[in-house]
Amino acid sequence: EVHLVESGGGLVQPGGSLTLSCAASGFTFDDYHIGWFRQVPGKAREELACISSTDGSTNYLYSVKGRFFISSDSAKNMVYLQMNSLKPGDTAVYYCAANDAGGSNWCWGSKDYWGQGTQVTVSS
Repeated sequence: EVHLVESGGGLVQPGGSLTLSCAASGFTFDDYHIGWFRQVPGKAREELACISSTDGSTNYLYSVKGRFFISSDSAKNMVYLQMNSLKPGDTAVYYCAANDAGGSNWCWGSKDYWGQGTQVTVSS
């Protein structure tokens, strides 16, 4: 059974940094793309970043590119999202999600498996 568990959320001041972690289990880590998403109540879920399991390439939403960085550790079955220069508008529930790469290098897009989410609040 695919299982994704996010951690690392919390309260941070504007301009601060936070690193989210996603622990993956129940599937062959190197066969799945992993992405980070966020959602604010009443708004559509937003894809932020993804990392390809096939070639290690990454993709970012334009509004977080240069501030957020996704990385993975296949030895630990972990994916991370380092978030810098956080703004109040980054406040949301953050999710990691996975999909079978199916041999494709492209990691952006819909995912089949989701974690439960972790709350990030950016406020002074």
